This record gives sequence, structure tokens and C-alpha cells, in this order.
Amino acid sequence: MAVPDNVFEDFAARPYKAVREIVRDGDVLLCSVHEPQSRLIRWATRSPWSHAALAFRLAEIDRVIVLECVEHLGVRAVPLSRFITRTSHGVTPYPGRILLARHQGLAARSRQRPLKRMAEFAFDRLGDRFSQTEMMKIALRIALGRFRVKTPPSLGPDDAFICSEYVARCFEAVGVKIPWDGYGFIAPADIARDPRLEPIAQIATRSKIYARLSPPRTRGRGPSATSSQ
Repeated sequence: MAVPDNVFEDFAARPYKAVREIVRDGDVLLCSVHEPQSRLIRWATRSPWSHAALAFRLAEIDRVIVLECVEHLGVRAVPLSRFITRTSHGVTPYPGRILLARHQGLAARSRQRPLKRMAEFAFDRLGDRFSQTEMMKIALRIALGRFRVKTPPSLGPDDAFICSEYVARCFEAVGVKIPWDGYGFIAPADIARDPRLEPIAQIATRSKIYARLSPPRTRGRGPSATSSQ
């Protein structure tokens, strides 16, 4: 199905508690955020999507946990309730919009063993941090993506990713490939445009900024184109 750039026009924001009940392991959180780093990614990809993360349920403690990779911290885990209220920089209220989406490639598989491999890969990278060299490589991948230059192997990610590269590698752990054009980096926009990704719900964030903004007009990236935590 893929997630269209104007998806927020069709999905009204739903309260956190309502969305929390329908979250499944491996669900994707796509974000459109009004922050400097996020603007850079949106500029590079000509899309509204600036961030991607994964959600997992920890049934034993009744928590929904978000795993994400952010440039100044590396890979971290936060409760969904906190993820939707503030950014990794501590900006609150959350300066953007968040969409819950689901990949059909997971629904077609067992709900146990493949997702266990995804969770193992995702959680094993908690605490991975970026060196300054890796940060420079990531910035170069973003710039190359904007100007549609193929990424040389020397600049490819090892264990230091931007958010969407981390999500894509987690999917690869269960044999699900995120299609992309090979320019620069696997972007949040590439994940959104996967035809097997289905939009599920917009999560209300109480954003003051986006309440004043109309949805951006965007172009395709390519030429053709509480325990309530």
C-alpha cells in the first residue's frame, strides 16, 4: 500500500491510549518533525518524513517500548508515552506528527521466531554510540542522497546508522528488505514508500507547531516520482 506524503489529511489524530492498544511488535513509527536535523533529512529526501523508529510490547511489565537511533545518543529505548511527548533533544510538546504503520512482510510470517530475531538485533544495539568519524560519514550520506549520488562502500553504515538505516537493518534480520534507490542512504521516505507498509493511525502529540502548519507539498525522491507507557 505504501504511506502517501499526505497521509495526515486522511488519518485524524487518535488519543495515545487508543493507539497503544493496537500496537504490535515490529510496528513502524514514522515522524514528520520540525527540528534542524529533521529539516536536513526532509531536505535531502524531498519528503515530509524525517524520522523512523520501531515499537515492541513488553507484556511482562505492560509497556510499549520504542527503539530508535538518534544522532547525539545512538540507539536508545523509550516508552511510547514519552516518545510522543518530547524529542530526543528534550523539546516538548513534540514538534511534529507521528504515524503508526505496519509492514505486511511481518504479518505473513510467524509471530514468534522471526520477530524474536528482529527484537534480538534491535535490542542488542542499545547503547551503540557514534564517533565523530561516523557522524561525518552519516552527514555525507545525507548530502549524497540529496544530489542522487550512489553511496560508495567506504561511506556505508557499519554499526552507526541514521534512524531509518537502523530500522531497515532490523527488518533485514527477519529477511524483509526495504527497497531503495541506492542514493545516499535508506531514508524514512524509503520506508514510507515500501508498498508493503500500511498506515494504521496518527498518534495525537498535542503539537503547537503543527497545529499552525498545513501539510507540506512534497515531491517524490526519485526522478519518477499507565501502565500506559
